Amino acid sequence: MVPLQKVTLHKLKMRLKFPFRTSFGTIQDKEFFIIEAMDDKGNNGFGESVSFSSPWYTEETTATNEHVMKDFLIPLLKGRPINHPDDITETFRVIRGNNMAKAGIEGAIWDLYAKQRGETLATALGGIKKEIDVGVSLGIQPDINDLLADIDNHLKQGYKRIKLKIKPGQDLEILQEVRQHFPDTPIMADANSAYSLQDSDHLKKFDGLNLMMVEQPLAHDDRLDHAKLQKEIQTPICLDESIHSYDDARHAIELGSCKIINVKIGRVGGLTEAKRIHNLCQEKDVPVWCGGMLEAGVGRAHNIALTTLPNFTLPGDTAGSSRYWEKDIIKPEVEVQDGTITVPTNSGIGYEIDREALKSFRVGCYEYEVF
Repeated sequence: MVPLQKVTLHKLKMRLKFPFRTSFGTIQDKEFFIIEAMDDKGNNGFGESVSFSSPWYTEETTATNEHVMKDFLIPLLKGRPINHPDDITETFRVIRGNNMAKAGIEGAIWDLYAKQRGETLATALGGIKKEIDVGVSLGIQPDINDLLADIDNHLKQGYKRIKLKIKPGQDLEILQEVRQHFPDTPIMADANSAYSLQDSDHLKKFDGLNLMMVEQPLAHDDRLDHAKLQKEIQTPICLDESIHSYDDARHAIELGSCKIINVKIGRVGGLTEAKRIHNLCQEKDVPVWCGGMLEAGVGRAHNIALTTLPNFTLPGDTAGSSRYWEKDIIKPEVEVQDGTITVPTNSGIGYEIDREALKSFRVGCYEYEVF
């Protein structure tokens, strides 16, 4: 049993150290929720919502997360026994979509469950790794020399893979220049749905660059056209925005839409569904990696725990806290040493909440009794 007594929503606003540019636009400020779940013995579990203020990545926003959590999801928890965090997926199934809102609450309950058992979240999930390999995601930069210097800096820090955001008009020439300067570096290109099947001939030109993958080149909700494109290009396609569930992943694999899948906890609705997708991909010999959503420390800690599962064989986006924030909300902050993060050994997510930092970034706080 997971005796749940109270859920608190901490609404935060934090400023990224640097603007992050994608094909969708530029992000500087991140507004999100830290969800705190408490039991009757004073144990606290923490989750993080990962939606953005605008619906550019999915239809969810910080405002819709707030509405759905307050008015629908938290009320569903009232008086309902929870035998295992997996139960949350079924409890929330009556609410369609809104995966990021669901994942934030479910993550807090997973953390609480692990702490009640005195084990790490990684262990509770079935993870086996003591350390994980990490890469870094770099936004679109207007000056190629700045980008090359940024890549060089991160490689010197030991990051195992470089992900570059691209869009039409800012893609092939940039990738060619980067490959010329870094001939042996694992590089992937992330298109965030910026192309169509009519761009197939252009995308074929990526084949000579020895990229690890091109991520989500076509429409955010597509799997059929990706299957057609994958037959035409040699570069492995990785699906991101198209995968919201186990069934989405199953369909993509059966269609041949991709050779790699990016698993994001918020996008698929929580750790339970992320595990199911991982297990399916492991069975089908499709490698997975953990994508990032510009998380603060709590979401970053959940990503680390998930990445300890065995089929996360490619470096993920979980860079260190200092890559994004002047100050994070956990202590110690997530640190990267020679391209790896050591998995924490303390119970739950393995990091303490810096209550002072949490309070300094908080712009709202809402408590709900659920026992």
